[in-house]
Amino acid sequence: MNNLYSDNANKTNGFGNSNLHNGLGPALMGSSSINGNDVYNRQGESLGDIKEIMLDMNAGRVSYAVLSFGGFLGMGDKLFAVPWNALTLDTANKRFVLDVEKARLENAPGFDKDQWPDMADQTWANSIHAYYGTKPYLTE
Repeated sequence: MNNLYSDNANKTNGFGNSNLHNGLGPALMGSSSINGNDVYNRQGESLGDIKEIMLDMNAGRVSYAVLSFGGFLGMGDKLFAVPWNALTLDTANKRFVLDVEKARLENAPGFDKDQWPDMADQTWANSIHAYYGTKPYLTE
C-alpha cells in the first residue's frame, strides 16, 4: 500500500501540489503517511513495506524505519530496523529506496513481530548501522 500520495494523504498531510504553499510536502511528512509505503532497492526489486517509524524522543529525530520483508499475506514476515538515513525518498515512483541487494536484506539482522530488540542499546544500534553502512546521527 502506498500512502505517500493517496487522496487521504493529500487532504490531511499536504502532499499534493495544492498544499505545497502550506510548507508541507516530501520534506515534511506525517508518520501515518509513511507507514505502509513500499521500499525498493536500486535494482527495482521490492523489499517490502514500512510498518513503523521509530522516534528518538530525546533527540527529536527519526532513528529507524521498521521494514517488513518476506512472508505471504502478512504471515511469516521478518522485520528489520533500517537506519532512517539509509532510506531515500523516490518522489517520482512514490516509494522509498534502500541501497541493498535483496539477498543481503534476507541475511540482515532482523526480528519477529513479537520479539523486538532493544533499539536503545548502543551496541545493537552500532551493529545495525555497520550492516547498512550508515553512521548513527549521534556521531554526526
